[in-house]
Amino acid sequence: MSYWQNRAVENAGDLPEVPPALAPQDAQAWCNFIVWVPQALPADCAMPDGTLRMEAPPGRVAGVTAGRTPWTSNNPAAYRTEIAGPGRRLRIKQFLYDWAFPALEHPCLWESQTTAVPLNDTNVLWYGIDYMKNRAASARLGRTLIELSVLEGQFSDDEILRLYRSMRPSVDAAAAAIYATPFAELSYWARYPAEMVSVPIGLWKFRRTGTAHQGEWVSGPAACAGILSELGLPAELAGYAVDSAARFLSPDGRRESEVVYAAGADRGRELRLIAQRAGRGRLGLAPEPEPHPASHETTAIGEIAVALGNIDQRYGPWDAVWHAPASDLEVKLLSTTGIGMDRAWFVSVVAELISACRPSARQL
Repeated sequence: MSYWQNRAVENAGDLPEVPPALAPQDAQAWCNFIVWVPQALPADCAMPDGTLRMEAPPGRVAGVTAGRTPWTSNNPAAYRTEIAGPGRRLRIKQFLYDWAFPALEHPCLWESQTTAVPLNDTNVLWYGIDYMKNRAASARLGRTLIELSVLEGQFSDDEILRLYRSMRPSVDAAAAAIYATPFAELSYWARYPAEMVSVPIGLWKFRRTGTAHQGEWVSGPAACAGILSELGLPAELAGYAVDSAARFLSPDGRRESEVVYAAGADRGRELRLIAQRAGRGRLGLAPEPEPHPASHETTAIGEIAVALGNIDQRYGPWDAVWHAPASDLEVKLLSTTGIGMDRAWFVSVVAELISACRPSARQL
C-alpha cells in the first residue's frame, strides 16, 4: 500500500479567510490524520458538519486569524466539530500532534489533575480541565489526537466515554493508508521548513526553542539506519520497530537525535527516544519536573540511576532520563499511554535499551 498524502493549499496566501464547513468524509482528503466520527451522540444532541483548517506552507496573511493558530505562522490541518442539544454544547477538535512528542496524550489538559479510564483493549481516555477552564477530555486514536471541551451546560463522564467509544474512521480506505504511513511522512513539521514551537516534551523538562526549523526527518528502517548507528541505538525496542528518526541541531550548535519506535496495526503505540552524546545536546543530567500533576522518582535499573516520571502507573505515560557511561549517551525515553503499559513494562523497556545501547563506530 502506498503512503497517505493529504491535499494542501499551495500557498498560505490562498487559504480561505474562514475555515470552510465540510462533512467528515470530505474533510478527510485534506487531513494528515484519520478523521474520526462518533456513532453514538448524547441524548437530544445533534452534530452538524465540522469546519476544516486546511494545511498550507508556513506563512500568514495580515489580518486573517480565523481558524489559525495564534502561537505560530505554521499551518497544519485540523478538523473541528460541535455537538449540541438543549442547554448544552461541546466541541471536538482533531489533529496530528507532530510538533513534539504528543505531550502526555492530553496536552489540552496541561497542569490540571487528570484521570484515565480504558476506552477499549488498547487505548485510554483522559478527563481533566482544559486551558479555558472547561471540563474536557482527550484520547489518541490511530495517532489522531481527539480533544473534547464542554462549552456550555453539562455532559456526564459516561456520556463522554460512550462518545469516544463510538468513534469510527470517516473513510476506511484513508484510515488503512494512514495506518501504513510512517510518522515522518505524515508530519507537517517533517515535510515543511516549519519553525520550532517551545512546548513540553514529557514530564521532565526538555524543550526545543528557537524560531528556525531544526529537525531533519527520515522514515523506514533503511533510512533510519545511519542515525541509529551514529549513537549505537537498536532498530527494534521491546517489539516496537523503528518508524522514523531525525537529527536536531539547535541554533547554538547543540545536537540530539530522536527516534520513533511504533507498534500496533495502526502504529498508535509509540516509544520516543531522544539521545545525544554526553554534554553535546539539550538534555540535562539533572532533570527538573514539568508543572503537571505527576509522580517523579529516581530508581536504579541495573547499575544506572534513572529519573522516572509517570501520571498513571497502570497506563503511563512514562518519561525516563539517564546517563549511560558505557555508551557515553544521555537519553530521554517516553511512551504513549495504553492498556498494559504499566510500570513493570516500562522498566523492562528501559532495561532493554540500556543493555542494547553500545559504543558506536565513532567511539571505537
